[in-house]
Amino acid sequence: MNITFLLNGETVTADVAPTVTLLDFLREAKGLCGTKEGCNEGDCGACTVMVTDDHGARALNACILFVPQLAGKAVRTVEGIAGPDGLHPVQQAMVDHHGSQCGFCTPGFVVSMATAHLNGRTDHDDQLAGNLCRCTGYAPIIRAARAAEAAPVPSWMHEDLAKEGASATDAAPATVDALAAWCLDHPDGTLIAGATDVGLWVTKQFRELGEVAFLHACTDLQGIDITEDAIRIGAGVTMTRVLDAVADDYPSYAAMIRRYGSVQVRNAATIGGNIANGSPIGDNPPALIALDATLHLRRGEAVRDLPLQDFFLAYGRQDRQPGEFVIGVTIPRGRSAHRVYKLSKRFDQDISAVCGGFDVTVDNGQVTAARIAFGGMAGVPMRAAAVEAALIGQPWTEATITTALPAFAADFQPMSDMRASAAYRLEAAQNMLRRYFADLSGADVDVRRVIA
Repeated sequence: MNITFLLNGETVTADVAPTVTLLDFLREAKGLCGTKEGCNEGDCGACTVMVTDDHGARALNACILFVPQLAGKAVRTVEGIAGPDGLHPVQQAMVDHHGSQCGFCTPGFVVSMATAHLNGRTDHDDQLAGNLCRCTGYAPIIRAARAAEAAPVPSWMHEDLAKEGASATDAAPATVDALAAWCLDHPDGTLIAGATDVGLWVTKQFRELGEVAFLHACTDLQGIDITEDAIRIGAGVTMTRVLDAVADDYPSYAAMIRRYGSVQVRNAATIGGNIANGSPIGDNPPALIALDATLHLRRGEAVRDLPLQDFFLAYGRQDRQPGEFVIGVTIPRGRSAHRVYKLSKRFDQDISAVCGGFDVTVDNGQVTAARIAFGGMAGVPMRAAAVEAALIGQPWTEATITTALPAFAADFQPMSDMRASAAYRLEAAQNMLRRYFADLSGADVDVRRVIA
C-alpha cells in the first residue's frame, strides 16, 4: 500500500504491507531509533509518538499502530520534539530535574509530556500512566512535567495540523456505504479501527490477517449525537472521546474509562471495536448493558438494532452475520443510579478480574427495576438475572442486599485463571453489590482514598 503522511514535518511516502507497524517502519526504514520497542503490545509507552489529525494531537503507541492508519496525518517522534530554537521545554525540564535515568523509557515519556503540554494538560499522573519507568524513578519525571507547565508551546509544535485529513483508499473506505459494500465482498475480512487488539494478533501471535479494511477514514462512524434523551456514539469514536461524552451524565462510567487503558490506548481504541471483539473481560459491555444500551449494526443496506446484552451469544460468538458490522451504540440519559466498578491487580491500565455495572431503580423505598451486568464472570458479558430477581419488589435495605448475595452463585460459575480464582471472583461480585448499596446511600466508596 502507498501511504503518504508527515513525519517530523517532512512528507514521506511509504509502500508497505498493510500490517507493518509504525514502530518497525520508524526503526527499520527511517533509522529513527529513539522510538523504542519495550513490550510490543501497547503497555509500556516506550514507543510513544505524537499523531496529529482532525481530532488534534494525540499520544499513541507505535508498536500496535499500522502505517496505513497514518494516511494523511502527521507523526512526530522524539527526534522531532526539539526545534530550531533548541530543546522543547519538557526536554529541558527532564535535564534540569534529572528525569532520565537509564534512558530507555525517556523518549516515550518526552513525547507523552510534549503532547500533554501542547494540549494544556496538567493531570500528569493520568497523562503518563501509560509510560512505565524501568528504574521506578517517577518522582523526577513528574517534577519535570510540573516545571514545564507554564512554558509557552514552541512555535514548531503547531506545524503538524493535518493538511488533508485521513486519506481514503480501497482498503480505507471513506463512507459507511463503501464500508458496507467492502464487508459484503469480504465477509471474512478483518476490520481495523484502533488496532489495540488486532495489533497484538500481529505482534504477539504473528497471525496473517488476510483482507483488511482500515476504518480511520470513515468519518460516518466517528460522530457523537447527544439529544435530550440519549447519547448515540459511532463505532469509530475513540474511548478518549467517549469519556468526554459521558462524563457529565455518568461520572462513574467515565472514571472506569480513565482506568480502561492508558492515554495512548484510549486515544486509539474505539467503542465499536471493543464491543465487536466480544471479550468476556471487556470493560465497556457491563457498563453499557446496565444502561440498557442499544447496538446498531449494518449489513449491505440493512440496518438493525438490538439490545446490547443480546449481542453476546457464547464465548467467541456474537449475533453478527457475515458481512455485518457495528455502526454505533445508543445509551439513554438520566440514569442517575448507574455505577460501574472495575477490579484489577493494577489500578491503572490493567485487564479486569471483575467489572460490574449497576443500575437499580428505587421508588418509595422499594426496588422496582434492576439491571446488573458483569464482565469476567462468564464466557460473555452478562446480566445477573437471579440477583436482579432477588432485589425487585423488595425494600432497598442492607438486609435485602444480604439476602440477594447467594443468587450470584445461580447466575455465575466463573473460572479460575491468572487474574483471580473462581471463589475470589464470586465474592468480589457480591462485594460490588454491597459497595453499590453503600454508594447510593451516600457513603464514600473511593477505594483509593486513605481513611485515617
